Amino acid sequence: MARISEKTIARELDDILEIVRRALDGASREEIARKFAEAHGKSLPIRTIQRRLERLLVARTVRSEGDGRSTLYRALEETEQAQSLRSKGTELSAQGLRLRSLVIRPLRERDPIGYNRDWLFRYQPRKTWYLTKTQRAHLRELGRTPDDDRPAGTFAKDILSRLLIDLSWASSRLEGNTYTRLDTQNLLEFGQRAEGKDASEAQMIINHKAAIEYVVGEVAEEVVTKTTVLSIHAALSENLLGDPSEEGRLRERPVSISGSSYTPTAIPQVIREAFERIVELLNSISEPFEMAFFAMVHIAYLQPFVDVNKRTSRLVANLPLIKANLCPLSFVGTDDREYVLGTLAVYEQQRMELLRDFFITAYERSAAQYHVVRDSVIQPDPIRLRYRNELRAVVQKVVVAGGATTLGNIRKLIEATSVPAEDLNRFAEVALELLLNLNEGSATRYGLRPSEYNAWQHSMRAKPTTNP
Repeated sequence: MARISEKTIARELDDILEIVRRALDGASREEIARKFAEAHGKSLPIRTIQRRLERLLVARTVRSEGDGRSTLYRALEETEQAQSLRSKGTELSAQGLRLRSLVIRPLRERDPIGYNRDWLFRYQPRKTWYLTKTQRAHLRELGRTPDDDRPAGTFAKDILSRLLIDLSWASSRLEGNTYTRLDTQNLLEFGQRAEGKDASEAQMIINHKAAIEYVVGEVAEEVVTKTTVLSIHAALSENLLGDPSEEGRLRERPVSISGSSYTPTAIPQVIREAFERIVELLNSISEPFEMAFFAMVHIAYLQPFVDVNKRTSRLVANLPLIKANLCPLSFVGTDDREYVLGTLAVYEQQRMELLRDFFITAYERSAAQYHVVRDSVIQPDPIRLRYRNELRAVVQKVVVAGGATTLGNIRKLIEATSVPAEDLNRFAEVALELLLNLNEGSATRYGLRPSEYNAWQHSMRAKPTTNP
């Protein structure tokens, strides 16, 4: 029998190592033999494969788990990857690392693949879980806010001005937008476009603001409807698509994804059926984090629109979190490359572990940030917010008439207003507080001239304030 050359052995070692790398959950000797035969049209005896694996074990490029026929082999290089990623603040699971090794390969080495409808339809709410029980409990503990029992969306409304900037900036950055956070703030608060930036970047951020405001306003609705998702897409895609009629409309033409071997389905009937199934499942998932992650996975995977699919998936993912008064997911401080790779693993492998690692890391950072923001936010008085015009009129009347700053005097003035009876006492207290703290600067807010304010001040010095 002819002696096998070292060159042939080396080639077989490379082939076996590649098979092991592709096996996300480990590969047995029998699986390696089958994959080798499929790839090369010839088989290797199990004893030969065993000898090659022993070489790889000695070289520390693979490790074994178990014994006998149940032994599984895994690539060892993931340890070095994990240490490198951990140093950058990214924590990946073993499955995530193996997926990452598959999607970072050159495009020519990744097999072409199309949409797998069965992956979506196999999902069964309360039986299928993309997030483990431990992961869900961990995220809920991080995301809990003081607003658990308040109306849906209360927490998001309290931090809305901050959320608009953070989420608009960070979500746009995941799409390659080059605006800085300060650029984003200047654009959203003052309408100032950053110099030297493309107009489409400003439009993308402005669209995010509109979509976030819609999401925060939509949380009072009991269910997520098809119209909800279509409206989010319409807001995010405004003035960014070649055909305005495609804003908020399911696509009816093929699309491709640059840098990926994945080709989404081009059949309108399949797109519509899968989209409706996604919405149905979103309303069947009771756990907010599972619902959020499911939206991120399957809206992006289906690609139901001609563009702006991932942005839509990220905003839809925030709906259940905001509805449950949990910290929203802003994506601030995340690694955009890890998001891209996680999404590629969904596209090309129909596996979500790498994107799940990104999701958990992203939420940990968002929750830590928004707890600090929430603690530092001074909450607006709801009476001042609700009855701004009525308070303005009462303060103005008291000052112009030179009236006393007493609750009794104020109550007489508000009897003719439209303030409901249940709010009258608190309204009078707020009006009194505003009068007692009135100064030359704030007086103009109530339409008062300096002479009117000064005359009132003079009269107040002559008659001390009482609060009957």
